[in-house]
Amino acid sequence: MNTTAEPVLEFPDSDGKPMADNTLQYQWIVTVMGNLDALFASNPNVFVAGDNLIYPVKGDNTIRSAPDVYVAFGRPKGHRGSYRVWDEGGVFPQVIFEVLSPGNRAGEMSKKRQFYRTHGAEEYYVIDPDENTVEGWLRDGNTFREVVEMEGFKSPRLGIQFSTSGGQLVLTHPDGQPFRTFQQIVDRATAAEREVERLQALLRAAGIDPDKPAG
Repeated sequence: MNTTAEPVLEFPDSDGKPMADNTLQYQWIVTVMGNLDALFASNPNVFVAGDNLIYPVKGDNTIRSAPDVYVAFGRPKGHRGSYRVWDEGGVFPQVIFEVLSPGNRAGEMSKKRQFYRTHGAEEYYVIDPDENTVEGWLRDGNTFREVVEMEGFKSPRLGIQFSTSGGQLVLTHPDGQPFRTFQQIVDRATAAEREVERLQALLRAAGIDPDKPAG
């Protein structure tokens, strides 16, 4: 009787490839991921991640891809080494973002799109930061249907909107506020703090203590 145990199949957390090829691509990846994370911060069952390997098939560790950003609805927040669909209730991330770098080739991007279509993504977006453009595909049965006009298009799942009308690619939150980089967020917070300090100084000059409770 052969009692030799079968080797345990490993699913590495890294594919050895860099997250980004240049600073512009990296900034877009971080901006998209950070804004989406903030958008769903109050929903414990929306998981947002970036540059994280997705394994859709339990018995095959060669079938995998690491999108720049993805969103999985119905999955709890928390750190993961990789996203293994069979450990996530069978939920494949519904929304995928890829941010192009100069090194990306059409054939490579076509294979990525086919991967996400095959395994269940509902929305797939490719941002080209150098050209300030975005392409989108939506699930239509077992295939993807390209979004003909991305200007003003609103993501069915995310509720965010895309615009290139001003010559710059802009993504906006459902409330109309544009996606902001980390530096822009810090600058706005700093400006708000300075405004508060200015108003407090005016109150003190008028003999009013801004720190004293009213009443």
